[in-house]
Amino acid sequence: MNLALDLLAPGYTRSSRDAKSARKRHCRLLYLTGGLHTGGSERQLYCLLRSIDRERYQPEVVVWSYREEDTYVSHIRKLGIPIHFFSPGLSGYQKLFCFRRLLVQLRPQVIHSYTFYTNFAAWWATLGTPSVAIGAMRSDFDYDRNSSGMVLGGLSLRCPRTQIYNNAAAAEQARMDGRWYLPRRIFVVRNGIDLDEFRDTPLSMNGQVRILGVGSLLHVKRWDRLLMAASNLQKRGLDFQIEICGGGPLEASLKQQAKTLGVFDLVHFLGHTDEIAGCLARSTFLAHVSESEGCPNAVMEAMGCGRAVVAMDVGDIASLVDDGKTGFVVRRGDDAAFADCMAKLIADRTLCLRMGEAGRDKAEQEFGGNRLADETLAVYRAAGWTDF
Repeated sequence: MNLALDLLAPGYTRSSRDAKSARKRHCRLLYLTGGLHTGGSERQLYCLLRSIDRERYQPEVVVWSYREEDTYVSHIRKLGIPIHFFSPGLSGYQKLFCFRRLLVQLRPQVIHSYTFYTNFAAWWATLGTPSVAIGAMRSDFDYDRNSSGMVLGGLSLRCPRTQIYNNAAAAEQARMDGRWYLPRRIFVVRNGIDLDEFRDTPLSMNGQVRILGVGSLLHVKRWDRLLMAASNLQKRGLDFQIEICGGGPLEASLKQQAKTLGVFDLVHFLGHTDEIAGCLARSTFLAHVSESEGCPNAVMEAMGCGRAVVAMDVGDIASLVDDGKTGFVVRRGDDAAFADCMAKLIADRTLCLRMGEAGRDKAEQEFGGNRLADETLAVYRAAGWTDF
């Protein structure tokens, strides 16, 4: 079995000449990610790669579970960044050894695992090398640990010994947990957004209210709550439409629930789209009903576009959304209060406008991609990287 990694990059072929050129590249920053599909961590990796000085740092990306058709494959290629992936059919153990060989070949100064379950692989591959290993947690502390299984979850919590969490809530959970297997140092670097892509757009003060939901159709996103809220609001005689951007395995069951609740004509499932900014521009406000989060992109992107937000209090949402100023933060599980907040915004377009303007101001001050890059590079330096 061929255990070598394949290499894909703009302008490269499988010729021996290009392979020789690839060996001569000097990779300073190597990013390891579980996949390049449509999740929040993938979007953040792309935002970081767009924001850093690529000529200076020569970043490259390794994908643990690669699919050619995944959304961010083409996006990252357009940045001129090489993408490495494993030959099909390899086991996790075989990937570990292949990854170690690649790291020895590329000699990166920093390897940053951008997915929680690849943390251990990043640490193991750097043993006996001068490379600095950085781990990540990009969701709720318990959710990431439990979803990775007892063994891998425990290893990924501890290794590498320096990790970047994207939300202060998870860092606090780790501090309260206080067990031996936690990393030595945890740094909090919140997500960033491209403020040019998610720009302030005028809010329509007329016509039907359009409520937007953004996220994969997974149980943890709790779209059933939004459907129940729609039923509640319909019974109050309010005029609105809901659009949900995202694909996933629960689409059929959610559509059936919408029919059962009598709101099928009010709720539109748009499927996956890369045009989130356009959807936000057409919307009146964002509704975020997730059960577990880290630092949700959708909330930050809505604020960047000048849209009010109604969200459950999970992860760092209470730090992103100023309750009563840029939107409403509702205690997790309080479905009645969530519907009440939605009703306030449906009935008061001026309130939506005021909250949206305040949200855009906050986004400009705190959510930019340059801030994400600067803070991430600062962690690398704190972990021992010499930036020269």
